[in-house]
Amino acid sequence: MLSFNPAECRQRQIYKLMTGIIVPRPVALVSTVSRGGVANLAPFSFFCGVGSAPPTVLFCPSLRPADTSEAGQRKDTLRNVEETGEFVINVVSDEIAAAANASSAEVPFEVDEFVLSGLTPIPSEAVRPPRVAQSPAQMECKLLQVIYTGHAPASGVIVLGEVLRFHLREDLFEDFRVDPAALDAVGRMAGNTWVRTRDRIELIRPK
Repeated sequence: MLSFNPAECRQRQIYKLMTGIIVPRPVALVSTVSRGGVANLAPFSFFCGVGSAPPTVLFCPSLRPADTSEAGQRKDTLRNVEETGEFVINVVSDEIAAAANASSAEVPFEVDEFVLSGLTPIPSEAVRPPRVAQSPAQMECKLLQVIYTGHAPASGVIVLGEVLRFHLREDLFEDFRVDPAALDAVGRMAGNTWVRTRDRIELIRPK
């Protein structure tokens, strides 16, 4: 078995190891707005739920990598969340996976990724950022905490949010159970590989 000391590896090497080992990862398509009202949309695969009382989620943007002109600077999503305290997590289904991927393009701050991706913004109820109409489920969130794991280029940032509203397509819902087949969520593997969630197994938890 091979062993690696992160301190002896390059950042990109560690990223490749982590995204290859931590799989599959659910994709959060995060919508935000700037203080000036410009909408932003970007996918994040370092994303999970934290707890249900209160309902809490996290996603992890990273600071810009060393090979860019803005190395170590915040990306648009993180800047918007820190300045406004709000965001929406939109679930990515297979139907909108390509559009979600398109929203990850590196574009100037003033570019609206809803337009770029062809996805449709619809009003939220409790926060300013719009939801994605084509997403089968959305969570409107208020910011709880931002934790910087470092301040070097490509350092990860943990964004914790409390869910203020859940939205689900009606055919997904039955007595607070979500139909996984109808949700048809996708996830990320390593590199450019995504994964569907249609091949499932059921294991009964022992008592």
